[in-house]
Amino acid sequence: MTLHDPSLVREQYVDETRLATRKRAHELGEGPDAREIVFSAIRDARPGRILEVGCGEGELAERMSRELDAAVVAVDQSERMVELARARGVDSRVGDAQALEFEDETFDCTVAAWMLFHVQDVDRALSELARVLRPGGRLVAATNGPDHLSELYELVGAAPLESRFGSANGAGLLQQHFASVERIDAPGWLVFPDRDAAQDFLDSLIRLSRYLVPDVDGPIRARRTPMVFVAEKA
Repeated sequence: MTLHDPSLVREQYVDETRLATRKRAHELGEGPDAREIVFSAIRDARPGRILEVGCGEGELAERMSRELDAAVVAVDQSERMVELARARGVDSRVGDAQALEFEDETFDCTVAAWMLFHVQDVDRALSELARVLRPGGRLVAATNGPDHLSELYELVGAAPLESRFGSANGAGLLQQHFASVERIDAPGWLVFPDRDAAQDFLDSLIRLSRYLVPDVDGPIRARRTPMVFVAEKA
């Protein structure tokens, strides 16, 4: 299995249960909140019209609409995620980041938060995200670095999977479609109070659910290595 395996991605997001487990773990983590870095980068662009791809349950899209007074459109491949986003009042649609159904130069800002590593053809998705941006528009894209969860992988004997969009190649991929690219790192830690909490987190990731967390004394700590790319269109 890979991070971009279509069947795995569909199963991972068929409902909100697994995603909610991971969100709770990150909310209890230590270090900067990369979600706030994402939001600040979007806000600083002063966008009037925003497209978010891979919107999940729609929290970010709802916040952008409410706090930025912007017209927000959200896209996700999961029908359930689109349903949840619509329940928040978001204009949410089932769609594919690799084939966006929008005219050229439609948006001031596009957002791809922790989803490009799930895409089969990242270059094509980035091309689409650039295409629908107006000149001078901004893409805000978040992902994780290669050391993300490394202690947890080592604890259970799992090999980390290579990301198609990460610290090693993210800037280079973006530079093929955008005039300037900035990277902001926000490292921190996930802290699981006990073995059961760590196991719940593993079980929320289909590719890791077959691994068992051993009995350990005290909390389990695993680094998180989120990073945010801010790319400007010429």
